Amino acid sequence: MVTGVQDEAAALSGEIAELRHAIHAEPEIGLDLPKTQHKVLSALARLPLEISTGQALSSVTAVLRGGKPSAGGAGGAGGAGGKTVLLRGDMDALPVAERTGLPYASSIEGAMHACGHDLHTSMLVGAAKLLSARQAELEGNVIFMFQPGEEGNGGARLMIDEGVLDAAGERPVAAYALHVASSLLPLGLSASKAGAVMAAADTLHVTVKGRGGHGAQPHHAADPIPAACEIVLALQTMVTRRFDVFDPVVITVGTFHGGTTDNVIPDDASFVATVRTFSAQTRDKVKDATVELARQIASAHGLSAEVDYVDGYPVTANAEPEFDFVKQAIGEIFGDHRFLTAPNPLTGSEDFSYVIEQVPGAFIMVGACPPGIDPFTAPYNHSAEAVFDDGVIPDGITLYSELALRRLAAC
Repeated sequence: MVTGVQDEAAALSGEIAELRHAIHAEPEIGLDLPKTQHKVLSALARLPLEISTGQALSSVTAVLRGGKPSAGGAGGAGGAGGKTVLLRGDMDALPVAERTGLPYASSIEGAMHACGHDLHTSMLVGAAKLLSARQAELEGNVIFMFQPGEEGNGGARLMIDEGVLDAAGERPVAAYALHVASSLLPLGLSASKAGAVMAAADTLHVTVKGRGGHGAQPHHAADPIPAACEIVLALQTMVTRRFDVFDPVVITVGTFHGGTTDNVIPDDASFVATVRTFSAQTRDKVKDATVELARQIASAHGLSAEVDYVDGYPVTANAEPEFDFVKQAIGEIFGDHRFLTAPNPLTGSEDFSYVIEQVPGAFIMVGACPPGIDPFTAPYNHSAEAVFDDGVIPDGITLYSELALRRLAAC
């Protein structure tokens, strides 16, 4: 096994921190991230990479072809042989007004890297630099996937549509993504689990259609508000009575709208809910169940309901062999005390799920809570006060790099 990766990562950490600060200061939201894309392309310039950019989004795909033959192919710099590993780093920010007071805080009003994607991007650049310097000994190819639009825009799916999984000429044997955490995990502790590691996130839109009238004479109208309220409550009962408590469902109604004043019955009332599930079979079941329930309750009141169930990100499920590989690698690199097998999945969602639906892989959380701060009281990811410590950078570069090196060597 190659040695010295941690030392090389530490040597790179200063320039990678500068890149991270530059990205953090100019956050961009969604699929179009021209300034971030430019920073990434500039940082990758002069490396022996095959670089392409996206059409539907400002993505960057970089392929490093190893120079050492592997069991999976001929290898050779610039050749098409050898097995391939994919490493993902997401690049987009959130519509959050930053309140950290950091010297490199966002200069863009209403935008912030509140989920640490600036670290993911810069650490992946660090891994590209480190692995490029080791190209001659690399036993296969590495795809570096710099992805916009993770925060609800499905950038990973768009990059797959544009060919990121086939960028090296052969589908990856494995794919890995790191995600920093500003809380819960102390700096330097990684966590993951086999199977479902993050939830599927779908959206339920319900509009109950009635007939408006005077609030003092409801019998002359068809009031949609009580029916809509009944559907909201029935959804919670449905979760506890129709689904296995060990394969949970979470339904939260985030918006509810109906009416304009106290004495007018409106024509309709509507609400929107997020639906979180942790298995494909339960996800399918809850879709059918919620739509049926809403329509039938409305019908029981003599009304109708327009119901739209919108599929979001699928369950993020780690392949057990890849989870085992990651756990062993972290133990050997950093020590067993630096890895936690998570007891439960997170209820958040991730569009890296689209990648590991097609390629075996693993999604790993990495603690980036600043030293001296209690991780259990620190502001969470997505908070305007979330702070991610630069001390995670050498570990992130090391982990990205070592996972690629070790996995290719094992092919």
